Amino acid sequence: MVETLVTIRTARPGDEAKIADVHDAAWRDAYRGIIPGRELERMIARRGPVWWRNAIARGSRLLVLDFNDRIAGYASYGRNRVPALAYGGEIFELYLAPEFQGVGFGRRMFEAAQKDLADHGYRSFLIWALADNTRAIGFYSRLGGRIIRRAPEKFGEETRERVAFGFD
Repeated sequence: MVETLVTIRTARPGDEAKIADVHDAAWRDAYRGIIPGRELERMIARRGPVWWRNAIARGSRLLVLDFNDRIAGYASYGRNRVPALAYGGEIFELYLAPEFQGVGFGRRMFEAAQKDLADHGYRSFLIWALADNTRAIGFYSRLGGRIIRRAPEKFGEETRERVAFGFD
């Protein structure tokens, strides 16, 4: 019998290159054809291992999905960055490497971030997604999120709509 250990844990020093790899693959998979190519590559390039090392060092709330000693996903979250919206917390990012999508790991990451937010006093929270990212829109809708705000976001010369999902 083969056993595979899957854990969700706080990111730690040494995870930064693996998180950057997941970020790169997940963003290309999610946003190719949505965010203009040059802008997408610039955004990805800004989030290399040094960026993630600094996030870990400053104590950012950052969880990773550890699949048999391989980082397969991550979630970052904290206090809501848009005080005008009446939600205490926010999940800033939740991404899985493409080969780990569709098997329930996203839900597990979401629930772990939700629990930690609640444990820190954030019982309600929001998460933003690009409106053209149909997988994300469907995912957050299935988890019970309701659209509470729409806003434009610029990518170079182009504008895309983003939506905020609220969770109470």
